[in-house]
Amino acid sequence: MDVNAAVAAAAAIAGVLTGVIAMLAFRWSERDQKRPTRTSLHTDAVLPPGVDTVLSVLRSSAVVLDEADAVVKASSAAYALGLVRGGRLSVEPMLQMARDTRRDGEIRQVELDLPRRGTGRGEALAVSARVAPLGSRLVLLLVEDLTEARRIEAVRRDFVANVSHELKTPVGALSLLSEAVMDASDDPEAVQRFAGRMQIEATRLTNLVQELIDLSRVQNDDPLEDAEPVRVDELVAEAVDRCRHQAGAKQITMASNVWSPEGPDQNGGGRREDGGADLHVWGNRGQLAAALGNLVENAVNYSPARTRVGIAARRVSAPGGDLIELAVTDQGIGISDRDKERIFERFYRVDPARSRATGGTGLGLAIVKHVVASHGGEVTVWSAENQGSTFTLRLPEAGVARDRAQQHPDLDDEAGGAPDSSPYEPLPAPEVLP
Repeated sequence: MDVNAAVAAAAAIAGVLTGVIAMLAFRWSERDQKRPTRTSLHTDAVLPPGVDTVLSVLRSSAVVLDEADAVVKASSAAYALGLVRGGRLSVEPMLQMARDTRRDGEIRQVELDLPRRGTGRGEALAVSARVAPLGSRLVLLLVEDLTEARRIEAVRRDFVANVSHELKTPVGALSLLSEAVMDASDDPEAVQRFAGRMQIEATRLTNLVQELIDLSRVQNDDPLEDAEPVRVDELVAEAVDRCRHQAGAKQITMASNVWSPEGPDQNGGGRREDGGADLHVWGNRGQLAAALGNLVENAVNYSPARTRVGIAARRVSAPGGDLIELAVTDQGIGISDRDKERIFERFYRVDPARSRATGGTGLGLAIVKHVVASHGGEVTVWSAENQGSTFTLRLPEAGVARDRAQQHPDLDDEAGGAPDSSPYEPLPAPEVLP
């Protein structure tokens, strides 16, 4: 009996000890869950009330650092810019600014150029960083991306400089010629010669001002507000009439082919001239006529005498709907590969000396690019030096363009570059005259 009693007593004691240990473990677990951990210190809970909401609506990239320089809060834009990596601020100058601000409480701001993440081409990302204390332990970093603003400002400066230079040339020439007329007042032949030169310079100045107005208009206006179906054959006829006098003076033949897929001609191709009445584009008639006219005028100006300039139009199929192609082909001096990348820039000229002789302003192709882009199309160029060039406009057909305009009213004005290749078959080029 003594043995059984001893065993029972031992079992009772063991049960009591097990219960005590279980209770202590439970209490210890509750205390451990309530204790702040290393992870919980870096959550949104440590931010002052309302700060998280404010940071979420800011357009700037936001980063909040604690006293150990660990990232407490970072916006998605901060990660996209590459400011935060592995829970740490990866830009050393910004990190040093945060430490200095934490030490003395002073607000600091600086502009930096950061390398673009993943490009490997040394392109700089311009940012403005501002650091301010947030409470007693935290530091707030706000970063604004200034890259696009810097680019626009550079374009504006270049544009103003180019306009100033272009205006200065004819204005200076008029000033000198007027002095020459005054000095030669007793020489009628000299007066007549200088007056003729003044008329040329005045015409050049007028054309430059008008093209600046046209460029400003196509950049700021929405051409689809007053859009209408425009017959392609009428656009081609208007462009030919616009340059007929210049072409006649150089004995350049103007050949226009408007192709329609319905009905073969005697050569097995599409129907010409009268068949083009069913080809329509949707847009501003005046702007489209000006764009095509600029291409035809350039083709005539840069072609030698007794050659041919061709204007062709046709409908082509594309995944997003049928397109209308208008191609202008010449047998002129051609364009080098280096120049083809820049010919659509404002005031850029392939041959400045020839442009002065023809009165070119360097704005014609820039106007073409903006007109085509605002109509939802693109412009491409094929060219070879001393062989000629072909500029091709691709515009959505009237029905397709109207649907796109209703679905996407905001068009990107900067679209429509100048690639050297085309996803479509080239248009038939005019025959070379002997």
